[in-house]
Amino acid sequence: MSEFRIHHDVNELLGLLNVRGGDGAEVYIDLLQKNRTPYVTTTVSAHNFLRKYDELKSKNARNLDPLVYLLSKLTEDKETLKFLQQNAKERSEMSANAASSTTTSYSIPATSSKMSMQELEELRKKLGNVTASSNVPQSSEVIRKMLRDRHNKKNPTQPNPVFPNWVYDRPALIGDFVTSPTPVGDPVVAIGTMPLAAQEQALVEDLLYVLIGVDGRDITAQPVLGRQSRSFIVDPSLDMSIKELVNRILPVASCYSTITRFTEEKSSFEYGQVNHALTAAMRTLMKEYLILVTQLEHLHRQGTLSLQKLWFYIQPTMRTMEILASIATSVDKGECMGGSTLSLLHDRTFNYTGDSQAQELCLYLTKAASVPYFEILEKWIYREDIKKLCHFFEEHELQKEKIQEDYNDKYWDQRYTIVQHRIPSFLQKMADKILNTGKYLNVVRECGRDVTCPDAKEVLYTLKERAYVEQIEKAYYYASKVLLDFLMEEKELVSRLRSIKHYFLMDKGDFFVHFMDLTEEELKKPVDDIIPPRLEALLELALRMSTANTDPFKDDLKIDLMPHDVITQLLRVLAIDTKQEKAIINAEPTEVSLSGLEAFSFDYIVKWPLSLIINRKALTRYQMLFRHMFYCKHVERLLCNVWISNKASKQYSLHSAKWFAAAFALRQRMLNFVQNIQYYMMFEVNEPTWHIMENNLKSVKNISVLNKYFLLSHAHTGVFILIVLQRFTHSMRIDSEMKRLTFGNATMEGSSTSAERTEEAEKKRLTSKFIAEHVDALQSDSGFEATISKFDSNFSTLLLDLLDKLSIYSTNDCEHSMINIIYRLDFNGFYTERLEKMAIERSQKTATILESVIAPLTKMVPSEAKKAHQ
Repeated sequence: MSEFRIHHDVNELLGLLNVRGGDGAEVYIDLLQKNRTPYVTTTVSAHNFLRKYDELKSKNARNLDPLVYLLSKLTEDKETLKFLQQNAKERSEMSANAASSTTTSYSIPATSSKMSMQELEELRKKLGNVTASSNVPQSSEVIRKMLRDRHNKKNPTQPNPVFPNWVYDRPALIGDFVTSPTPVGDPVVAIGTMPLAAQEQALVEDLLYVLIGVDGRDITAQPVLGRQSRSFIVDPSLDMSIKELVNRILPVASCYSTITRFTEEKSSFEYGQVNHALTAAMRTLMKEYLILVTQLEHLHRQGTLSLQKLWFYIQPTMRTMEILASIATSVDKGECMGGSTLSLLHDRTFNYTGDSQAQELCLYLTKAASVPYFEILEKWIYREDIKKLCHFFEEHELQKEKIQEDYNDKYWDQRYTIVQHRIPSFLQKMADKILNTGKYLNVVRECGRDVTCPDAKEVLYTLKERAYVEQIEKAYYYASKVLLDFLMEEKELVSRLRSIKHYFLMDKGDFFVHFMDLTEEELKKPVDDIIPPRLEALLELALRMSTANTDPFKDDLKIDLMPHDVITQLLRVLAIDTKQEKAIINAEPTEVSLSGLEAFSFDYIVKWPLSLIINRKALTRYQMLFRHMFYCKHVERLLCNVWISNKASKQYSLHSAKWFAAAFALRQRMLNFVQNIQYYMMFEVNEPTWHIMENNLKSVKNISVLNKYFLLSHAHTGVFILIVLQRFTHSMRIDSEMKRLTFGNATMEGSSTSAERTEEAEKKRLTSKFIAEHVDALQSDSGFEATISKFDSNFSTLLLDLLDKLSIYSTNDCEHSMINIIYRLDFNGFYTERLEKMAIERSQKTATILESVIAPLTKMVPSEAKKAHQ
């Protein structure tokens, strides 16, 4: 049972019991997780509970002992018991009210008048009918119809064949006792009046009939109701010594009746091939029993068979008949079919470890019943026969084309799902491999290739599970290798991954320089004003003009203008399948419109079957990394443009250089930060992890491991950097504001005074002249100096906060690689003193909080302190 399932079930139980407040579900969840074991036993004295426990055990109910342990722990909790008792009282009142409203009313004469015998008999019949209708289980015909309809609904093209009605309408063909409501005739002479020798011979003849399902003269079978065992009536006038010996032999006849009824009922097609094979194996064993009875009848005809000899000859068969009847009863009570039947037989086989004869008998039955199951298993793991899927798993209607749209990747996880009760207990740990083997073969076949395992051998059940486990593992590794080779060689998976790396991890520098130069003006616009076809055309031009032109998969790269910024996208992804998902999706959009730069991202077209590996989940992670890195690159370009402008302004004389020096230093600190962050992401995170992934791909032998390597290559470190840095990059927008304040007006005036045919040198001269004339006025602007000071303060605060968070993360989570970026950003110890001061303040604050909590506890008396602690 998964941790999620435990949380869900405990919360559901507390909700049904109307439990509010207290310690909540966590206490019970922790207790359950600490004591999760399939071998927990407990002792309960309640007779009814033990009887129910034995009944469930006979039905081979799974996870029964852990459930009993849970119930024992619940009984120890007084608060829980109180809620259970209250809930039981409320439910009994509700059921009583419901029963009173639906009870069938019968006309009963008034108590003042005396009931006639006819009215009394009529009332007795009505009450008997009501009791019988409430206790009698569904007839075999109704059950068969229900199973047949269920099968035909799941497999409309392969309906179950149906036996003709005369098979069920002629009870004499079954081989079991045919009971009549009235006796055929009364015996002429009571057997008790006969001599002992005559009584013994008469009883031997009766027993030989009863042992093969035919009533005798002095021994008659009682009608059975549902799954009851057959009982018999022996003439009460029989001598006690003979009667005692007869009662020892009759259980064999009862077992015979149980086995016969079971084999007749479960041999129908509606109960599945496993039960059909089990009944066939039981019939084979019953033939030996019938041969024995025939031989005993031959001895009786010769006059050499006494009651003692009959008891002697029948004793070796009793154990076999008891085991067969016990198995038949358990399968019938548990309504076992397919995997459930095999689980029961497997458990019985191992339970008889100390009894070699009984274990051999159960092993024979298990082998025989598992033959059709393993035949279906072979078709699934060797040839991926979808028609046999329903015997193990469930198939869901999902389209593989949706993989590119579905972040949860439901196609691979939910197209085929395991149905636990269809998997035998001895194959439970191999269920995932069995499922994935057929999945892998299915993927290759959907691509038009026919695959058959060359090491295909017959899978047989044995007590040494390693025999069939090895066969399944061989088929699994072969299917995985076939799919892996298909993806690696024919579909060029590694080349695809490198293509993704070129664009999403920005390792094609010349391409991005061309692309950002071409799209700079377009991406400045609001996202609603951008024309996507224009961006696509510019992307195509940049691809053709750079080294990316050699990439054979460059045409699969597309433009994607996202509706949210990267932080909102990250939050929406993290909220999937959580309680916050609906709230985040339905949240009203912010009034601030995104620019093209903030909404811009790449997308990548991946076709089947590569979409199983490069799915929407993986591409979304790479998209978020790319959006952050692309924005950082944009900020670096703006800061470099400011640096170029600052270099040009140095040639002019400045009457007051104080504010200019501060702006110059701030720009340099920002540029140092952005360049070092980019270096860390590119060369200390992306490149090393990418090389690790490529090396792992060379040695990978399993397709699921391949998927794991690809998904986890950059997610952990990259997404962390994305979270801690995205808030910082908003401060980088000050560079554009700084540029506007410094030289924006000059550029506008210069461009407005230049004519179309003016040469470049003349434009530069006019611009320089304008700057020289207006620089003094710009310097005297006190608002500009205040703006620079504000930017400097904000930048320093955010940077210190970032360095502090990185330091805590590298220490607490043992991410020592984070120390590298700390040293790079604080290469000269400029921020070290301030960081140490922040650490001291944080520790002092923590100590103060602890003192405020501990101080009241020290003043309490021991009993109060203990209560507060609890």
